[in-house]
Amino acid sequence: MNVFPYLVAAWIFLTGCYGLVTSRNLIHAVGCLAVCQASTYVLLLAVGYRDNGTAPVFSDLKPGTRPLVDPVVQALALTDVVVGATVTALLLALVLQIAKRHGTVDPDELTELRG
Repeated sequence: MNVFPYLVAAWIFLTGCYGLVTSRNLIHAVGCLAVCQASTYVLLLAVGYRDNGTAPVFSDLKPGTRPLVDPVVQALALTDVVVGATVTALLLALVLQIAKRHGTVDPDELTELRG
């Protein structure tokens, strides 16, 4: 078992989290959340990968002759991409509305939003 893809996924996630913690701009924070989301793509594809695996769509393969990749994990990765793009677009729209109403995208200057 190769642990390199899992380490890459963890590194991408931690890089996004570091950027999120140190962000002084809401647009930058949304970008860092998108980087954290990208780490899940790598993780899902690493879980579903098989050495010398083939796509499970061929009916002429005899069972047990070759390993097959897991199509469920690939479908989850594709769904993850769509959900990530949607969430990013929604967050950027919210940041745009905050910038219009408050005139800034610095989270420290948004005192009206504190609870």
